[in-house]
Amino acid sequence: MNSSIVLYPILWQAIISIVLMFFWQRTYLQRIVSIIGSAIGLALALVLFTMVWNNGILVVQAGNWAAPFGITMVADLFAASLVLLTHIVAFAVSIYSKETIISSRVRFGYFPIYHLLIMGLSGAFLTGDIFNLYVWFEVIIISSFVLLTLGGKHAQIEGAVKYFTLNMLASIIFLTAIALLYGVTGTLNMAELSRIVPQIENQGLIQIIAIIFFTGFGIKAGVFPLYFWLPASYHAPPAAVSAVFGGLLTKVGVYALIRIFTLIFTPDTFNSTLIMWTAALTLLSGGLGALVQKDITKVFSYLIICHIGFMIAGLSLNMEIALIGAIFYMFHDIIVKANLFLVGGLLYRINGTTKIDQMGGLLNTYPKLAVLIAIPLFSLVGIPPLSGFWPKLSLFQASFASENYLLLGFMIFASFITLVIIARLWNNVVSKPVDNAPVVSTKFRYFQTFSRYEKSAMITPIVFLSAVSLYIGFGAEHIHTIVSKIGYELMHTEGYYDAVFNTLNSQR
Repeated sequence: MNSSIVLYPILWQAIISIVLMFFWQRTYLQRIVSIIGSAIGLALALVLFTMVWNNGILVVQAGNWAAPFGITMVADLFAASLVLLTHIVAFAVSIYSKETIISSRVRFGYFPIYHLLIMGLSGAFLTGDIFNLYVWFEVIIISSFVLLTLGGKHAQIEGAVKYFTLNMLASIIFLTAIALLYGVTGTLNMAELSRIVPQIENQGLIQIIAIIFFTGFGIKAGVFPLYFWLPASYHAPPAAVSAVFGGLLTKVGVYALIRIFTLIFTPDTFNSTLIMWTAALTLLSGGLGALVQKDITKVFSYLIICHIGFMIAGLSLNMEIALIGAIFYMFHDIIVKANLFLVGGLLYRINGTTKIDQMGGLLNTYPKLAVLIAIPLFSLVGIPPLSGFWPKLSLFQASFASENYLLLGFMIFASFITLVIIARLWNNVVSKPVDNAPVVSTKFRYFQTFSRYEKSAMITPIVFLSAVSLYIGFGAEHIHTIVSKIGYELMHTEGYYDAVFNTLNSQR
């Protein structure tokens, strides 16, 4: 079995980025190459997922150096699933970018940087070395900073400064934690750390290191009280960029938290309590923040924060059913949040604004679009049997089983707040009638000038992601089978360790 397939999604994105640089001034070709490249990348990610599902964890040791001395890349089911979801979003956004990213941004390197970002995300999910995770995080920060500033508008620059400053602070904290961990253990291979860390006598120091890691990753994930950079920056770039940011960037931080707090740091009362209260306050502050916003993209930004709380809550409970709910919620949230920012971009093209009180009339003028937009909106709420319902059910069950009624109350409150927010959005943005007919014709005139092809390029990605979201909801039994296996692997780490340290023997 050729385990080098683990590297293909990363290497392919690097190749596409290099190829795109040869078409620097040929913007149309860049758009086409990006779509084709994203489609092939999606196929490679699907092959990787299938191989991991059928054969178990795949490992590559760079240069054939045995762990822990070489750079280890590991594709367990958790990592392979997130790589697949990353490429699903990347493919949709590539199509959306074709007609929505203006040529001046393309000439300044939008598409090469975009594919470098996807490469960084894939690398972060697949790495088996904690320093290598830091390296991939830096690739993500640099790429996303460039995408955030392309265009040079005041709101973009302001958002980029906040984004870069807080994320660089997170990187410094992360690097400090890595240095301390290496000083204590003498290794940075995550599989080896899973065996060494529990045996360290000074567990008080280990607990401090764990809190430092939690702080660094918490900033990147956007948890309370470290989230203030997120709503200040995610609304600034074009919708295609915001979709990648909203769907994927914060999930890397969540992934890192779940990975290290299940693989490396053994649960203890203090850390579990810290994570639980962080989750509860993230649910509360994100929901209340979204409730008072008047701009649709800022509403979506605060809802990102709110719903990160569900995933962190699953981690804090330290139960297999809770992890299953957290992973299921992450899968659902990646697709829905990315889709919502694409919807926000479409609504901007239709209404000429992102201000909620200046929208309306969509249901009467474009009823088919209204039905399409209802899918991600109602999926976000968790109306059964849509995708947001099933992971909440697992999380509620885990909270009830562990008698953590306080956390259960916060999750119910966040669900109710989300319902109120989405009901308000539906009423003001979609179903609210516009009484004056001349205003209606003026309001939608810009969108009506688009060709059928241009409209299709914006609507098709939303249809695609909506179809994926519907599959997650209506095919919940299949997704539950996947996340149940992931939950088991996260709670029983011996399989991860054995895969990393037996890989050379198995390859021979």
